Amino acid sequence: METTKCLIIGSGPAGYTAAIYASRANLAPILYEGGQPGGQLTITTEIENFPGYPNGVDGYEMMEQLRSQAARFGADIRQGVITSIDLSHRPFVATIDDGAATIAAETVIVATGASAKYLGLDDETKFRGQGVSACATCDGFFYRGKTVAVVGGGDTACEEATYLSNLASKVYMIVRKDHLRASKVMQERVAKAENIEILFNTNTVGLFGNNGVEGAHLVRHKGTPQEELFDIAIDGFFLAIGHSPNTAFLNGQLELDEAGYIKTFGHGQATSVEGVFAAGDVADPHYRQAITAAGMGCKAALDVEKFLLANGH
Repeated sequence: METTKCLIIGSGPAGYTAAIYASRANLAPILYEGGQPGGQLTITTEIENFPGYPNGVDGYEMMEQLRSQAARFGADIRQGVITSIDLSHRPFVATIDDGAATIAAETVIVATGASAKYLGLDDETKFRGQGVSACATCDGFFYRGKTVAVVGGGDTACEEATYLSNLASKVYMIVRKDHLRASKVMQERVAKAENIEILFNTNTVGLFGNNGVEGAHLVRHKGTPQEELFDIAIDGFFLAIGHSPNTAFLNGQLELDEAGYIKTFGHGQATSVEGVFAAGDVADPHYRQAITAAGMGCKAALDVEKFLLANGH
């Protein structure tokens, strides 16, 4: 069976940065990129808030640059998906592509990210990167002075809507219930923003536009005698109905928080299993930014180096 000192599961800013640091420490890491090499940023059109890119950078281009940098230092970057892993003892044994291969690792960095939840509309895929976004902090800047909609009624949706209200001229909140689920504090912030309009009892049934999103098809009081179809004109459509950490392959072997994110302990990225570390969105329910993911990837690799030294490697 193939062996490695450090196995990195997942790519994106966390995985690639971990690979850069682990490679420079002569750990010869092996990285499996997963089903979406480069992570969620590869479907983001432009990134303007990552340090070092004063004119912005295409998300796919930035991930390619990080990948090339990791490869330059000797990281063994491979295509493939880790479909299961045995964390009951070291070395840990990972299965690639449902049994196509296995690999034994002294340490593991989990950087599999989290996937934004979508409504399941075909138009979401059609307009992804052309008006559809799951991150207001990432993409809100492009909608200055424009009209946008935020889907959701929880704290995240209220936070996104409030953030966007400082940029956009008009913000609709599309809420399927007759009330907001958000905390009182977040509801008060939304109420204070004069350019936020809440559409209660409303569901999105489609989006339309010729060159990106130009509007949304909505239904109010769906499935009742009061059902009403109507459209709103918007330039951007933001999903704020939560994220799902990509942890299914772990099969419950690491301690997770109530939302399913991997718990880390101490000042670094250590998990509940010695020798296993987590970095990026899979362990971050709060920030979910490329720069914080990269920082966590750095910390995880440094933690791996210290762990291996302490255990005689």
